[in-house]
Amino acid sequence: EPRAPLGQVSELAEQLEERLFHVYGFHNELIQERLQALTEVMESVEEVQAELRHICCTMEAAYRDLCL
Repeated sequence: EPRAPLGQVSELAEQLEERLFHVYGFHNELIQERLQALTEVMESVEEVQAELRHICCTMEAAYRDLCL
């Protein structure tokens, strides 16, 4: 059975390691971007919730003034 020289194996291992680092870095960047987008969405949801709470309080106050 043919066997690859040790130097060749070592070189291939290095290439593989570089590719893995590249792929990991790329995915890491994507994950960071998605997390950032999610954070922004969550912040805007919180703002909308606060606005809705404010509207509800205003409506309740108006209802009390009109009906009670």
